[in-house]
Amino acid sequence: MDNQEKPKGQQLQIDLSPEVAKGVYANLALITHSSSEFIVDLAAMLPGYPKPMVKSRVILAPEHAKRLAMALQENIARYEKTFGRIQLPNAQPRTISPFDIGNKGEA
Repeated sequence: MDNQEKPKGQQLQIDLSPEVAKGVYANLALITHSSSEFIVDLAAMLPGYPKPMVKSRVILAPEHAKRLAMALQENIARYEKTFGRIQLPNAQPRTISPFDIGNKGEA
């Protein structure tokens, strides 16, 4: 059933296995794209380890990448309304790593 056939008020039901529900820790996101897809590598950069380790890769169609960006913006706005503004330390390179890695990551 597509979105047009779904009755109003009905929510999407998904399956979430216990293994996936545990999640993975990531503090670095590396994003690249081609004409047909966006690739998001979520990695963990930890002190004492020379290179970030990719923990998860998500491949999205451009339309889904844009929907994800919009959903993140909406959720950040809700978060900040409830808990206050998220402060970013200094203007760092556009990654989400809390560590100064000094170079670009590769996946």
